Amino acid sequence: MGLLETGFMTFIDIILHLDVYLKAVIETYHLWTYALLFVVIFCETGLIFTPFLPGDSLLFAAGAFAALGSLNIYSVFFIILIAAAMGDLVNYTAGNYIGPKIFKKEDSLLFNKKYLVQTETFYEKHGSKTIIAARFIPIIRTFAPFIAGIGKMKVLRFLFYNVIGALLWCSFFILGGYFFGNISFVKEHFSWVILGIILLSFLPVTKGILQSLLRNRQNKNQ
Repeated sequence: MGLLETGFMTFIDIILHLDVYLKAVIETYHLWTYALLFVVIFCETGLIFTPFLPGDSLLFAAGAFAALGSLNIYSVFFIILIAAAMGDLVNYTAGNYIGPKIFKKEDSLLFNKKYLVQTETFYEKHGSKTIIAARFIPIIRTFAPFIAGIGKMKVLRFLFYNVIGALLWCSFFILGGYFFGNISFVKEHFSWVILGIILLSFLPVTKGILQSLLRNRQNKNQ
């Protein structure tokens, strides 16, 4: 088994057994666990090249451990909320800075200026609900603020919906873990619950892809 394959399998094992690994982190690093939570969520939402980091599942697991008293629920909620909002803002700022520089050629195949105009128009019309909805969809959550920055979404508007989205996201998953994470069935089948959370999070993307494929097929048949 190669190094890359080993690393991938280790990553999958961590995701599916977050309860085991997070418990070990809490017991080993104590208060530094809060810093780790901040870094993971900030990177998952703020760095365009780390969308694979755990988001929804980590929030749920952190909420479950807070219910046991291993973590403070108020600290968990506040730290993750700040990390999520700051991450999106960094991503937005990067997109805002990079967008005009790469989308400047009229005849470019990938970075045509026409695409920048289309992106700006989209975020002018649908930016608010896109920023909020993207919070609940892995990978899309990482790219949405970056694209909002490219699309020149007004910064105050972005900040408002960024915070609203982060609040809803934290409330749903952290409090979900806090109130339901220690139910005996959930504790005994934690890996399946985490897998279920991940699959449910990807449902909107899957639905969108299938609808797009169906529309394309219908257009070809007409």
